[in-house]
Amino acid sequence: MNHYYPNYYIQQQEPPFGRPGRPPFGPPGRPSRPGIPPTPGIPTPGRPPTIQPPFTPGGPPISPPPSFTPERAPFTPYRIDPGAIRQCLYRYTYVWLDNGRSFWFFPIFIGPRSIAGYRWVGFYWIYFGIDLDRIESFTCF
Repeated sequence: MNHYYPNYYIQQQEPPFGRPGRPPFGPPGRPSRPGIPPTPGIPTPGRPPTIQPPFTPGGPPISPPPSFTPERAPFTPYRIDPGAIRQCLYRYTYVWLDNGRSFWFFPIFIGPRSIAGYRWVGFYWIYFGIDLDRIESFTCF
């Protein structure tokens, strides 16, 4: 027996409201306690189902982008303004870069000089960020 370290394998008694850091929720679709709303998207007796967005909040879209390549937007010699691309937040956006590359993008964050979101790489979405200075043009759907 080791006298220097406590035995971590002894089961500790849990607090009366469940383990710390874990939500006290029951099965999906039903509130576990009065006042806790049901899980979105799952119908509950007496309530209509809620509409799910095409993505999980903070995550990539749940479906691929459109299957076409849009016509290139007109080139502008000016820097892309965060306010102009903000309309594309949480929307499928086709982006043309200053190096000639282009791709489908799903922005979830727009900062003063950069943009971040998910880039389509043919079969799945990857998290991606880039400076707005690198974007020549864009169009969103």
